[in-house]
Amino acid sequence: MEQGSMDMTAPVRGMTSAWLRSSKHFSKSLVHMYSSVAEANRAMMRGRNGDSELREPEIDSVAYTQESWSMERTSDVDEELGVGDVVRFTKRITEEDVLTFAAISGDTNRLHLDDEFAEKTRFGRRIAHGTLVSGLISSALARLPGMTVYLSQDLRFLKPVDIGSELTATVEIVEDLGDDRYRLDTVVETADETAVIDGEAVVLIDPQPEEE
Repeated sequence: MEQGSMDMTAPVRGMTSAWLRSSKHFSKSLVHMYSSVAEANRAMMRGRNGDSELREPEIDSVAYTQESWSMERTSDVDEELGVGDVVRFTKRITEEDVLTFAAISGDTNRLHLDDEFAEKTRFGRRIAHGTLVSGLISSALARLPGMTVYLSQDLRFLKPVDIGSELTATVEIVEDLGDDRYRLDTVVETADETAVIDGEAVVLIDPQPEEE
């Protein structure tokens, strides 16, 4: 009986050892992640002292900009917005974006953070969070003229996004619902115009607050 008990503990010890090795590797990933988040926070603090890449928009907009981002739109005046108007916002999804988003949102799924773990999944590598990618739609909406307020958003996640990909979110007004409310088609595409997310949003667009 005692010998049988010893035989049962051997595989348990093996499983425990494997788990500890995996946990140690993941812990290193978390340490790296929170280190990167701390650096991002320091960068934001530097921004308050004028030493950040964030800067005032070159056009009339409520959204700050950054040199590595780009934007284009068909109308610069909220009173003239109508069906067919478009905004495009382009940004690269970086490693720092993924790590910071994981820490802020609490979505520390190892698919996004652990190379060894991600290699064993259907994707074969780490990928960006879907909700991080969909956030580019909000970024594009923020660059509509006026003050845009989200009312609803429907999404379809079509393809995984590799970390480091340059993405463009495009929002197009397809219906004027009245009372300053609009329905828009929304899509996020890679640099080769492959759609990774699509859907539609309903927004309210108020006049932009006047600067004092």
